[in-house]
Amino acid sequence: MAKLKVGILGATGMVGQRFLALLERHPWFEVVCVAASPNSAGKPYEESVRGRWKIKDKMPNNAKKLAVKRVEEDIDEICGEVDFVFSALDMDKQKICEIEENYASRGIPVVSNNSVHRWTEDVPMIIPEINPEHVKLIDIQRKKRSWKKGFIAVKPNCSIQSYVPIIKALEKFQPSKLAVTTLQAVSGAGRNLAGWPEMNENVIPFISKEEEKSEREPLKILGKIRNGKLSLAKGPEISATCIRVPVEDGHMASVEMKLNKKISREKFIDTIGNFNPIAKLRLPSSPKQFIRYFDDENRPQTRLDRDFGNGMGISVGRLREDKLFGWKFVALSHNTVRGAAGGAILLAELLKAKGYLQN
Repeated sequence: MAKLKVGILGATGMVGQRFLALLERHPWFEVVCVAASPNSAGKPYEESVRGRWKIKDKMPNNAKKLAVKRVEEDIDEICGEVDFVFSALDMDKQKICEIEENYASRGIPVVSNNSVHRWTEDVPMIIPEINPEHVKLIDIQRKKRSWKKGFIAVKPNCSIQSYVPIIKALEKFQPSKLAVTTLQAVSGAGRNLAGWPEMNENVIPFISKEEEKSEREPLKILGKIRNGKLSLAKGPEISATCIRVPVEDGHMASVEMKLNKKISREKFIDTIGNFNPIAKLRLPSSPKQFIRYFDDENRPQTRLDRDFGNGMGISVGRLREDKLFGWKFVALSHNTVRGAAGGAILLAELLKAKGYLQN
């Protein structure tokens, strides 16, 4: 089976770098094109990011010599080389919107890490284990826009990855209210600790627009397609506080959850531990166990557990009964793997398995 040829838009940024690292030996996808701003155009990729390689993984050898193309000016050339693109663009939101739609209109599927199309009515926002059925929105999108092959699909914000899977796993017990506090790593802002000295021994109690995303995006992901449109879920109600902490990678969430139906502690742990509805698809980036529970009250810990399932798994611990909500627990996800590039790659794998990505 020939691999699908992939381009990465915004390849020089932190998320673009993570895409390259994760795709180095991917069994289905091969990176053949990297694109960025005109400032990097024409240079070998290795030269364009010299002194700016931000992640701990080594730069893939197959990417080092790729000539960096211009995202907009070289669009026709890029479209002639690739089967689809990942979008990790970091620029004006309206400009990102225009660029992604330009690629899709030229017949190139766009799997995006960006937020600009998350609330576009006909664009699916997908966590593959949670709402794989939302791929059907692509058919509606293509018909509405007269796109035969191209489309746009997006992954949600990194801040919700650790607790939305728990909501879905416990769906039959009717989660109705959540109070969530996320402790978010600096890489969520596209930075590392070395380049952000202000974070040394510091905590910042505000992340612009994160709380709104954390409260609203789950309602789209948990929604249902009815009469050719996606209807948002009516619940659960979510109240979020998002805090930046001096950690390189890994978003942790402290969650209080109300369930309308009774559940035992043992049933809670068993239900989330066995939740992996897409396991049968055997997608390359899908972890064997999606959600892992720790009995040790000191786990999960960011440094020890963020790489569970190659960074694609969710770790949960400290489940205990709560007088106000019923239950509370701590959950952890890797924000630049599961929450960003890895989540987009898993989404692309789902799209391929469902026939939406082809040579």
